Amino acid sequence: MSASIVGLGQTEFSKNAGRSETRLAAEAILAALADAGLTVADVDGLVSYTIDPVEETELVRTLGIPAVTWSSRVPYGGGGSQGVIQHAAAAVSYGAARTVIAYRACKTRSATRYGSADVRPASSGHGGTTATQWCLPYGVLTPASWMSLNATRYMHDHGVTSADFGRAVVQLRDYAATNPNAHFHGRPITLDDHQSSRWIAEPAIRLFDCCQETDGAVALVITAADRAADTPQPIDIVAAVAAAPFEEEVATNHYTADLAVMGSTRLMAQRLFERTPRDDVDVAMIYDAFTPMLFMQLEALGFCGPGEAKDFVADGNLGPAGRLPTNTNGGLIGEGYIHGLNLTGEAVRQLRGASVNQIPDARTAVVSAGRTGLLLRRP
Repeated sequence: MSASIVGLGQTEFSKNAGRSETRLAAEAILAALADAGLTVADVDGLVSYTIDPVEETELVRTLGIPAVTWSSRVPYGGGGSQGVIQHAAAAVSYGAARTVIAYRACKTRSATRYGSADVRPASSGHGGTTATQWCLPYGVLTPASWMSLNATRYMHDHGVTSADFGRAVVQLRDYAATNPNAHFHGRPITLDDHQSSRWIAEPAIRLFDCCQETDGAVALVITAADRAADTPQPIDIVAAVAAAPFEEEVATNHYTADLAVMGSTRLMAQRLFERTPRDDVDVAMIYDAFTPMLFMQLEALGFCGPGEAKDFVADGNLGPAGRLPTNTNGGLIGEGYIHGLNLTGEAVRQLRGASVNQIPDARTAVVSAGRTGLLLRRP
């Protein structure tokens, strides 16, 4: 793929931004353009999520973008978070645009909280899935409860316990503790702390297994690789893949043959690693809205076998000296939740050598969001 990420910008991550999503998006975009050494006049493409509240026309007007020749929206919420990079890369690779901004702005703490129950049916147009109608009568009302059904099956099949999940969270919180932009900056935890946090969906998900409801924005600038050579710190997009197998649902994914396996991630990984061996990966950013998702993706990506994630994690492999340093910003659990796009930002920082938890000589990074993923490489 002949496309590169050339700019990264973000706002602070907080519980009350005190300004609109449009302003948050504009701030992140301006920061990303400055990072790339480009201006608003260079922008001719915009990509975001179907659920992002910031309309393209608002950004064009707010920023003074002269014209947009490409715009698109990616579905699937956080699972589609790396799809925005795929769309942007496709646009610049075949010439539909020259400079595309991928952005996400949200106020999921001070405005609509993602962790709250939403009992509105899918037909109401509020973002539900068709499957929601089968969950609501049984009290499965929130993202944590949706995920807990799959997680409980996974735990049963492989003898995984809450303490196993807790060992991963301790490692993520260690990263967050040294990240000034993280919600849990300066606040590492012990396994006992994790095990003492209250249940959200017993027996699978405790409070400390949950990502942070966050206000903030992230933006990335994507250009064709030939143009990227003129920017200060380009990162090559080696592969950008999406996968949505038959019978998989968005979030309420309770209809596949094996609930303990993330089939979309398996399929995505097959294509992601077609030309790049897993052993080449120096650092990983894996979508951790809830800890069980991290375990299931480690296995589906092929970094360990089925049921082996608990031992892989217990051996310290997510940490800075491990086989696969993972979510070095603290992840969505420790840093904040900008729908997974902040994980992409951390991958870029790692490959530039600019992370607060820098992995020495990191050259190749994988970013996984379940059904969408990236391979990035430092030139």
